[in-house]
Amino acid sequence: MRTAANSAEPATPAKRPKDRKDRIALAGAELFCERGYHGVSVDEIAAVVGISGPAVYRHFPNKYAILVHATRDVVNALLAATTEGTLDELLAAVAGIAVARRRAAGLYQWERRYLTGEHRREFGAGLTELVGRLAGPLRAMRPELAAGQAELLVNAALSAFGSVTTHRVAATGTDTARLLTRVAWTLLRADPPQLPAGGVDAPAVIKPASRRELLLIEAIRLFHRHGFHAVSVEDIGRAAGMQASSVYRYFPSKADLLAAAYYRATDRLTGATSTAIAEASDPTDALRRVVAAYVDFAFGQSDLVAVYLAENNNLPDADRHQLRGAQRLHVEEWVRLVGAVRPELPVADARVLVHAALNVVTDIGRLGGFDRTPGYSSQTAGLALAALHA
Repeated sequence: MRTAANSAEPATPAKRPKDRKDRIALAGAELFCERGYHGVSVDEIAAVVGISGPAVYRHFPNKYAILVHATRDVVNALLAATTEGTLDELLAAVAGIAVARRRAAGLYQWERRYLTGEHRREFGAGLTELVGRLAGPLRAMRPELAAGQAELLVNAALSAFGSVTTHRVAATGTDTARLLTRVAWTLLRADPPQLPAGGVDAPAVIKPASRRELLLIEAIRLFHRHGFHAVSVEDIGRAAGMQASSVYRYFPSKADLLAAAYYRATDRLTGATSTAIAEASDPTDALRRVVAAYVDFAFGQSDLVAVYLAENNNLPDADRHQLRGAQRLHVEEWVRLVGAVRPELPVADARVLVHAALNVVTDIGRLGGFDRTPGYSSQTAGLALAALHA
């Protein structure tokens, strides 16, 4: 005679969700953006999804494959949303994706540097396709624009959308998407900077007399080019023409070199901003001067700015809080000036505009190789000011 216990049907194993691979990639993308690619383990990604580490390997052979899938997912979502429609509809679609995926879409800006050349080219080709889809209708609306000018303005608009991924200001869904779309339209109607003809010559580098200063310069350059984790103390010493053991006479660790770079960027940016405000005649003039000072700083010290924006998560714990506080104070100074110039604007909206303007400067600067000719740099400042007045 069978009892109730042994007469029960065998338990059916729980089915694996069909979207588990996408969920793993999304969790990975969000963690990569939050803590950096090298600061995240497969087990941590698995924990977010609610599975074991080994279960991840049923879908991805390694962590790098998760990064590739995640970057493809960002581009594919943007391309799927922009297959057809008016320019206004296309912009609204991109804005919606940027806001909805703000915790993951930041891969477009920094984490893609960890891709191999093949995958970086694939990612770039997808973004080029996206730019073309928006530049076509823009040129139809503004036939006076050359192809390169239209593409540059589209990149500025996309930078404004992408700015929502670079900060933690509360985004209120549709409202933020509409505000960013307004910024994008303002940028698309602006006068475009003229991209430098024939490429940009690298500025001559003068070797400093101080060995400490030389180490810091070379570390900043290498951190920007390869990322903090891919650079060793030996690499930095070799670039400076000295043994790794000599590096430790000046900096106790690689992380201390990174912290020194951050303190340098903070001090110089604070000084430039304070000078700009002190020399201004009114809030409008102050805002213009502060934007110009930031452009001068970003274009003149592009390696330092790139590290300053990308490597927060790798700072020593003792320095991270202090330096992030300094970054917030810099943003709040801009927000205060925007509020003085536009008192009708809600503070939350002013913060969104400030982050959009800052992102436009770095992205458009990078697009033109941070060319320091007055035309390109001053016109980039004009785009940033336009974003603040959207």
